[in-house]
Amino acid sequence: MKHVFVAGATGYLGRFLCAEYRKRGWHVTALIRKSGKTDGLEADRLIEAEATWPESLVGAMEDIDLVVSALGITRQTDGLTYWDVDYQANLNLLEEARRSGVSRFAYVHVLNADRMDAVPLVAAKSAFVRKLQSSDVASTVIAPTGYFSDMADFLTMAQSGRVWLFGSGEPRINPIHGADLAAAIFEAAEAGVDWQTVGGPETFTQTDLAHLCFDVLGKDHRITYLPDWVRRLILRVLPRLAPGRIAGPAQFFLTASGMNMTAPPTGEHRLADFFQSLENEKR
Repeated sequence: MKHVFVAGATGYLGRFLCAEYRKRGWHVTALIRKSGKTDGLEADRLIEAEATWPESLVGAMEDIDLVVSALGITRQTDGLTYWDVDYQANLNLLEEARRSGVSRFAYVHVLNADRMDAVPLVAAKSAFVRKLQSSDVASTVIAPTGYFSDMADFLTMAQSGRVWLFGSGEPRINPIHGADLAAAIFEAAEAGVDWQTVGGPETFTQTDLAHLCFDVLGKDHRITYLPDWVRRLILRVLPRLAPGRIAGPAQFFLTASGMNMTAPPTGEHRLADFFQSLENEKR
């Protein structure tokens, strides 16, 4: 039996990764923080450690064949920055993998990262990828378009009665469900792929996303298009006006919303079903 070590196991994608590898017959070791919620987590072994503290990882990867890291932060909390987690914590994982003789390290990156150098979240991830690719550990980097869970922001706007878009609303995205992405990561790592971009089976413009949200909610379609210069202005002033826990995610969202985020399609999950499930949970 092969052994996989999943970092970021209690996050949106991490839970799907644990389930996917277990379904494929692998022994799953899940890295969790002491405060991590493990209800429903499909893992054979849990390791409590802080990846930002390299000493806490010593010995955690004995007999591990593959490390898959979906470790990162969206909102900065506990005084930690993107450089503390998305870069340094993943680097600590990589060093422990190297010392333990792990044969491959798979990492979940961001599509179009080379066009988002000014975004701290992406810059930290990209810096780690450079370290990973120069390491003597074989690597697989997966760059997804965006998660279904990220698209929930559009549904939240629609629930309030209006969706606000920048520019024409024509930039396209084919977001991917966590289960479909976990399967794609498994296949890419198994095949020894160095780099793979991946998206979901359906492509939407931002206007399409707004319409889909209103359709699911059964509400009138109310969309307001703001000039794109407003988006660019917000990007310039946001880091000076907002704390990092707010500015960081907003910088990523606003930057990504100004470009197409599409990649080769895979999977079978439909965004409308995901939105409907969110609505059903509220009832």
